[in-house]
Amino acid sequence: MNRIKTEGQQPAAPDPHLYNEDLAPARQDWNAYNIFAFWMADIHSVGGYVLAASLFGLGLMGWQVLISLLVGILVVQIFANAVARPSQRTGVPFPVICRMAFGTKGANVPAVIRGLIAVVWYGIQTWLASNALLLVLLRWFPGLESWTKVSFVGLSALGWLCFALMWVLQALVFWRGMDTIRRFNDWAGPLVYAVMFALAGWIVWQAGPENISLSLSSQTLTGGEALWQMVIAAVLVASYFAGPTLNFGDFSRYCATEKAVRRGNFWGLPVNFLVFSIITVVVVSGTPQIFGEMLTDPIETVARIDSVTAAVLGVFAFVAATIGINIVANFVAPAFDFSHVAPEKISWRMGGMIAAVGSIFLTPWNLFNNPELIHYTVGVLAGLIGPLYGIILMDFYKVRRQKIDLDALFSSDNGSTYHYQRGVNPVALRSLIMGGLVSVPVSLAPLGDISSFAVFFGGGVAALAHGWQSGLWRRGAAGKPVTSRP
Repeated sequence: MNRIKTEGQQPAAPDPHLYNEDLAPARQDWNAYNIFAFWMADIHSVGGYVLAASLFGLGLMGWQVLISLLVGILVVQIFANAVARPSQRTGVPFPVICRMAFGTKGANVPAVIRGLIAVVWYGIQTWLASNALLLVLLRWFPGLESWTKVSFVGLSALGWLCFALMWVLQALVFWRGMDTIRRFNDWAGPLVYAVMFALAGWIVWQAGPENISLSLSSQTLTGGEALWQMVIAAVLVASYFAGPTLNFGDFSRYCATEKAVRRGNFWGLPVNFLVFSIITVVVVSGTPQIFGEMLTDPIETVARIDSVTAAVLGVFAFVAATIGINIVANFVAPAFDFSHVAPEKISWRMGGMIAAVGSIFLTPWNLFNNPELIHYTVGVLAGLIGPLYGIILMDFYKVRRQKIDLDALFSSDNGSTYHYQRGVNPVALRSLIMGGLVSVPVSLAPLGDISSFAVFFGGGVAALAHGWQSGLWRRGAAGKPVTSRP
């Protein structure tokens, strides 16, 4: 029987090929507010703003959208709590936890998948933020227009300057370590709230309360069509947070107690997301009356405010928020993931910089401007997120019954709990392939709304395949968890 190690305990005689200080059990001193701030950084962004606005434009009444948002975010909360537990108990990050299901070497498969997804989106998010900054600079300093006439690899000189500025700012915050990232997020999220509340008040004052609505659509759906759109809205919310939630253990590992994680998830997800969404729709619904068109980009909205001071503060807040989400969702993850591939050679900081430099060579502006290319590139990788959820959660909660052998997570000795032949668990790999054969085609195929369910289809198939191959339903209720190597 495996055993549970206490929080923060260091493994005995770890294998240097599986261990470095960054992957080792962490000091656990985070509290519920730090987790709350993590989710604020994840939600209070241009992407979160646009997502919320798009859901209110599906043709549903305001209360229907709010119910859909609540259902979707509660699903995210359930998965966040489930993913958080093994990392909080051991203090180790997501790729190390993957060793339980995939083996000490096989865990590189989910680590690389998650890392590559993060690199792609890190580059795209950095470019989108820099592009927003470029538009604002052109409005305030029209003379910079000449800098847009010269381009290199598809990006103008001004575009390169803005991209480099955002890239360096994020790298500086990341390089200073997790404590700095935590402190950055602790104030970035509340700052955006202050700006959003002020912006909402200004919008209501300028547009008039009578022009504010919780519906951004010109027509309202009814009956079965409305119910189906509510389901789609809930699925879109859950899918939007699938990536950062998968590696949520990278952050829950620092929490002192599981209760703190759950409390932070409650305030950071359902409460925070609903409040942010309501403020968003109030702001967006008032823009046609004030600016003559509906604006769904918050940076563009604040940039159009007559007061230069207010506009500068608003843009600064949203740029800070974008930096925050990009670091927590797309910088920290590949840092741990790439470090996991060769722990003795690649530190956490080096892993993060590999991701950051790689994002430049992707030329994310060209990737983003090629819908077909980004559809297939991100679609294939994202289609594997669901199966990873299914395998990891099924293995921890059902196959191993929440038992963790901390020493074995860092051991390649023959007979060690998680060291399968060649360090790879073929059961997990077969389950990943089975789930991927379902989720990837569903994600890529032109199936309309059905494609939104790819994460859930793939996760369900992979979970059942992993449980069945592990003998979960063949050994009887009184059987012991599967721990032997195939």
